[in-house]
Amino acid sequence: MMKTTKDVIIPKNPLEMVIGQAEAVRLAKVVAKQHRNLFLVGPPGIGKSMLARAIASILEPPKTEISVLHNPDKAERPIIELRSKQQITSEKKKVKIPGNLLDPRNVPFFVSERLGFRCRRCGVMSSPESWICPECGADKFKVRSTPFDDLFSTDVKPRESRVHTTKISSAGKEEHVVFERDKDKVRVFDQKELKEYDKQNDEKPRKIIVSLDRTTFVQATGASETELLGDIAHDPYGTHPEIGSPPYSRVIAGAVHEAHEGVLFVDELATLGELQRYILTSMQDKRFPIVGRNPTSSGASVKVADVPCDFILVAAVNIQDLGGILSPLRSRIIGNGYELLMNTHMEVNEQNKQKLIQFVAQEIVKDNRIPHMDMEGVEEIINEAKNKARKIDDVNGYTLRMRNLASVIKTAGDLAVTDKVDLITVDYVKKAITQTKSIEEQLKERYGSWYRASMSDRGQGTGNQPGIA
Repeated sequence: MMKTTKDVIIPKNPLEMVIGQAEAVRLAKVVAKQHRNLFLVGPPGIGKSMLARAIASILEPPKTEISVLHNPDKAERPIIELRSKQQITSEKKKVKIPGNLLDPRNVPFFVSERLGFRCRRCGVMSSPESWICPECGADKFKVRSTPFDDLFSTDVKPRESRVHTTKISSAGKEEHVVFERDKDKVRVFDQKELKEYDKQNDEKPRKIIVSLDRTTFVQATGASETELLGDIAHDPYGTHPEIGSPPYSRVIAGAVHEAHEGVLFVDELATLGELQRYILTSMQDKRFPIVGRNPTSSGASVKVADVPCDFILVAAVNIQDLGGILSPLRSRIIGNGYELLMNTHMEVNEQNKQKLIQFVAQEIVKDNRIPHMDMEGVEEIINEAKNKARKIDDVNGYTLRMRNLASVIKTAGDLAVTDKVDLITVDYVKKAITQTKSIEEQLKERYGSWYRASMSDRGQGTGNQPGIA
């Protein structure tokens, strides 16, 4: 027999945690399996976002990573590349670096100087990271600080990372030799080894904009155009080779791209207004370009075409906002998905009572900041569920406006924590029910009506009362 919510078994499947929405759960399973869209209609707090998260949780993990590569032919048109987990793993396999590592003292003087090891004035060796000789204080190499340094004549040259030279082999032939700085050592390659090394490192510069280990749930509620569709970050120096940053490195993915192979959840869909058209386009094409959104930004001329965005759209709206949904978008959802009017209450029976007990336990565990509740307190929550159904929906049942019940549970828990007790009792639940009454309920209790409350707020003797000039 259960004594507290600690004894309640909470299901591990997120869909089984959704209370009183059997049809919604059934459709959620179909949506996840068949890659359909879902349009949920109902008042706030009945589990729309919880259902969307549950759908995302049962999807397969993403299979592809989305990267942006530098385009050497046209930098303002970066290239999109998709890589599977297998490709990423194979590319990350360590390869043996050819060549021999030498102490900088054992390479020719001019090589150690040009690589930043040896002082050109006194010949003392020091770290290649230090551009000033610790012995004589002279500049070992020139540190480029502006793109105009090359306009000023100086005997001090910039540090090099690789020095090409030749040597005479034992057979009397001239051979190409390369010395490359490798931390505090120098790596030496012959022509064949250099070719092999460059081939291993011949990878275009890339930026991963949607990683393989991403979440399958992306929320775009109230998103701006940039948040929804992505952008190209501004760089005041543009693409200047010395101080600017290349366009590919400034690409920012939007929510439609981050939701690729997952769920894009938009609550209060009507608030997006005209942005709904972009969601429609991305749903139709399953690809959407990323461009600079600010015409005065250095990213305005940059465009990344064909960025994948194959997602499941789970959109939600309140009943009164149905008119704010664009007809083409709604048609697209219906054409490849489902519409559902969610329940606001459920019947009073033993099965549904057990569901409410499960809900109380879930909320306590999820919050992780309040103690468990005894069964007498749970009974009071169940009674409150009946009261809410009667007051709000005028029905004999249990309310499914779970956010209201969750508020009571958390408030009761906070009161118990404040009193430093280890269990939420019925007294704390009763106090929480009183404390969580809406402003409208509080006004009605204090003033009797909304009108009398509004009149009391006008002040006395200010000339603002009705009938007073």
